[in-house]
Amino acid sequence: MRFELFIAARYLRAKRRQAVVGVITAISIAGVTVGVASLIIALAITNGMRRDLQERLLSSTAHVELMRVQDDGIRNWRELTARLALLPHVTAAAPGLYEPVLISRGARSGGAMIKGIIPSEERTVSDLIRPTLGSVAPLDPVPNDDGQTVPAANSAIPPVLIGYDLADTLDAKIGSTVMVISPQGDLTPYGLVPKYQRFQVVGIFHSGFYQYDHEMAFLRLADAQRLFGEPDIISVISFKVDDLYHADRVGRAIEQAAGPGFMTTNWMEQNREIFRALALEQVVTFIVIGLIVCVAALNILIALTMMVMEKTRDIAVLMSFGVRPEQIRRIFLFQGLLISVVGTILGLTLGYVVAWAGHHYRFIQLDAQVYSLDYLPFAPRALDGVIVALVSLGVSLLATLYPSSSAARVLPAEALRYE
Repeated sequence: MRFELFIAARYLRAKRRQAVVGVITAISIAGVTVGVASLIIALAITNGMRRDLQERLLSSTAHVELMRVQDDGIRNWRELTARLALLPHVTAAAPGLYEPVLISRGARSGGAMIKGIIPSEERTVSDLIRPTLGSVAPLDPVPNDDGQTVPAANSAIPPVLIGYDLADTLDAKIGSTVMVISPQGDLTPYGLVPKYQRFQVVGIFHSGFYQYDHEMAFLRLADAQRLFGEPDIISVISFKVDDLYHADRVGRAIEQAAGPGFMTTNWMEQNREIFRALALEQVVTFIVIGLIVCVAALNILIALTMMVMEKTRDIAVLMSFGVRPEQIRRIFLFQGLLISVVGTILGLTLGYVVAWAGHHYRFIQLDAQVYSLDYLPFAPRALDGVIVALVSLGVSLLATLYPSSSAARVLPAEALRYE
């Protein structure tokens, strides 16, 4: 052990003539501990929010979506889907037909976005049609004796798959019958009459993402086309790509291959505001909670300043024995760093333990209608611990510069004159 580090450690463990110095030292360690732990927990929460939102969004939506610029529907969708699915970096493609509707059951009703799908293809681009209750099998077509596909459900009432919160709004259960009302109505002598049709709830999905659980419902593509009066037309082709962070580049390639009149959007464009807000929140959180570490650093400055005043005679004796001023400076630098190191280690331990417990037990519940998540996620990262530790040690080092320089300027003759 170096001479300066040995003296610094002895000074920290020694009994104080002034108890207030020991109290301030303990407060400094506690302040660093609380600041570091708070930063680790806050960063774990923001990372968890970003991770869970991204995972749920990517499991619920496609990476890239192709649609018509004029919003007039895609007519040659079978040939186009098969051709675009062969493009480089495209791993899956599925057609879909989106339309807003009103769904009602008795006196209860709610707005929803209906998507007409081919389940076997939709499964390759989205996880939403994996119901928590019921089954999606009635939506699957099956081949008949002629090799053609026909609906699997023999009931006169076609099937529908709805979200958990939408089912709660309608008080619908598996087997319930709901009325789907489309704004794409028929023109009659009495005006525009909306189309409506009864559907049977065969499955309820729960993604944990409120926007989808409250607003989404799925029909067979053929049923949706009949309901909306769209003969063999779809509104969007959804794609999965092999590298989701290059979805914009793959989207441009799909757009060029599709030809004029088409446009693409990707998951990053659709959710740019959410992730930008989360990134800004992470920076602001780091700055605001980092002020706790700055306050702890001020306590370190005060503690070392008072310790220099208390140890003035010891410093003079050491210098009279030949200890150089730069060695005295290093003694108090090491002393401040020891306080910071102890507080940082305790803070990292506390922060990661709390973050692990929050991730494992999910003890903080959220309102999904407000936050789009039903619990507060934690995702601690090792890199965050390294950054927080470096910031903590750096700020503490700055706080030790003044008292250590003051100790190095002590004049032995002046300090011992009245001893």
